[in-house]
Amino acid sequence: MEHERWMRVALEEARRAGERGETPVGAALVCGGELVMRAGNRCEEMGDATAHAEMLVLRGRRRLTGHTLYVTLEPCPMCAGAIALARPDRVVFGAHDARAGCCGSVYRLTEDARLGLGGVPAFGGVLAGECAALLRGFYARRRERET
Repeated sequence: MEHERWMRVALEEARRAGERGETPVGAALVCGGELVMRAGNRCEEMGDATAHAEMLVLRGRRRLTGHTLYVTLEPCPMCAGAIALARPDRVVFGAHDARAGCCGSVYRLTEDARLGLGGVPAFGGVLAGECAALLRGFYARRRERET
């Protein structure tokens, strides 16, 4: 399935981010069946709270008509806002984020008509188990180091 193919690319970026000590979230931007950009979180490395995987693949791009954004974790408020402004055709995410997810779990920022941007449909659950397991493992190891 096409969505699983591209989510695996995002998962690879998430794994790389985790190996660098970053929260393991990855993103892949696809247009016309071709990979345009891929990235993993780089907040620690760059000392930049906005260096989320989604933000990194969106930077330098204004309108994303015809594009699909794949991300391993449901976008947070900051990323969802940037996604709404960039207007890809859709967002496909892996794991839901019950704490801060803004593509359906907590709020639907990308589809909020009050923004006057037309809305970006989003759906999740693609390879959700693998995406969530990567995050759980990362946080479990982090807790072990902190105790």
